[in-house]
Amino acid sequence: MKKRLKNIITDYKHYLKLEKGMSDNTVKNYLNDLRKFLLYLEQNDQEAALQDMNKENVLAFIYAISDYIGPRSQARLISGLRSFFHYLQLENLMDENPADWLESPKIPKNIPEVLSPGEIDAMLSVIDRSSFEGERNYAIIETMYAFGLRVSETVNLKISDLYFREGFVRILGKGNKHRFVPIARHTEKILKNYIELVRPLVNPSKKAEKILFLNRRGGLLTRHMIYHIVRDLSAKAGIRKKVTPHTLRHSFATHLLENGADLRSIQILLGHESITTTEIYLHVSKKQVEEALFKFHPRAKK
Repeated sequence: MKKRLKNIITDYKHYLKLEKGMSDNTVKNYLNDLRKFLLYLEQNDQEAALQDMNKENVLAFIYAISDYIGPRSQARLISGLRSFFHYLQLENLMDENPADWLESPKIPKNIPEVLSPGEIDAMLSVIDRSSFEGERNYAIIETMYAFGLRVSETVNLKISDLYFREGFVRILGKGNKHRFVPIARHTEKILKNYIELVRPLVNPSKKAEKILFLNRRGGLLTRHMIYHIVRDLSAKAGIRKKVTPHTLRHSFATHLLENGADLRSIQILLGHESITTTEIYLHVSKKQVEEALFKFHPRAKK
């Protein structure tokens, strides 16, 4: 790859992080997909230079990869290339975006697995709360379900993000954007118990001293650890569904909708940038939507 292009990609990385506010993980995915395209050009006797980034090469690349990656990955890859070419246009390095005319593949909407309130209670009931890990895990499950947290948001939650007096928690979500979720009294009681009586049982490392949930050595929890905790508890509770940490987030949103919350409020609580992302819960709560139609629509009453 020519030096000039390497410098452009470095500047593009800064653009994604600083100006677009994308998360580190999203930036990494965009750059990895871009490198795949550049590698394809090099392997096909191109120079991987700006002049080789044209409609023909982009289309040939998409055809070449379509056999071994699914529609969701294809859509992300096209989106990433379109973003890079748009950046080149902003910098007056390219006149037209060669990916603008590409259509992203249709991605089937996977209806997320959802736990009932009883199943979540069952997971909590099988926890042995006689140890540090047990009390911590109890607080973790309650927190993820009560606030609709992602795994990354859970492991990075700080004690200073909990505003008990004001009654809300501040959550740092995707793209370094904050959202605020109210704290119910039941959840507040569990968190205060953990902070005052359980967390002091370990000595936090310097890196983790501000973090809410710690491992037994006082260090940071990992995403993988949270996955294990959730998976093991669901198995012990006899739940046969495929349960992941994200299942608790899906359950949070679905139970809100089923109990009368509007989509806009759920969107804000989940930190979704677009309400179209939140609309998947209409599919999950099909029963509630049907009941609303039959109850309120004039034709359904005849």
